[in-house]
Amino acid sequence: MPRLSRLLLLPLLLLSACALADTPWVEVGGERFQVEIADDDQERARGLMFRDRLEPGHGMLFIHEREEPQAYWMKNTRIPLDILYFDGRRRLVAQQRNVPPCSAGDRCPAYPSHRPARYVLELNAGEAARLGLEEGAELRFGPGIPQH
Repeated sequence: MPRLSRLLLLPLLLLSACALADTPWVEVGGERFQVEIADDDQERARGLMFRDRLEPGHGMLFIHEREEPQAYWMKNTRIPLDILYFDGRRRLVAQQRNVPPCSAGDRCPAYPSHRPARYVLELNAGEAARLGLEEGAELRFGPGIPQH
């Protein structure tokens, strides 16, 4: 590659690295996932609705004000998901694996935590099994995620 081309490519690579560094992430089961944050009522209600795909290595982190039993549903969700519930100490307290998409509107079933949870992580279906997640697994936050 000519020297000029390499010099022009360097700023693009640095810009890409900076963009990735600014992307929120969590770690669970020894693996890092880039996440979108849903920390208000509107964002939590919309979640991953109407999406045709969730990129591998990505997920959505829902942050609730209080630790209490949670229940999520798949209304207008087109992607099968693993729904992982974590308490205020960010320990896995419940999981709903391989939850199917639902197009039945308000007739979609709820998937409860059965235990108090403060954080909910949605990943592509099969990730929890692949990682071997068990109750007590720790959810680590990268920089920029509210530590409420």
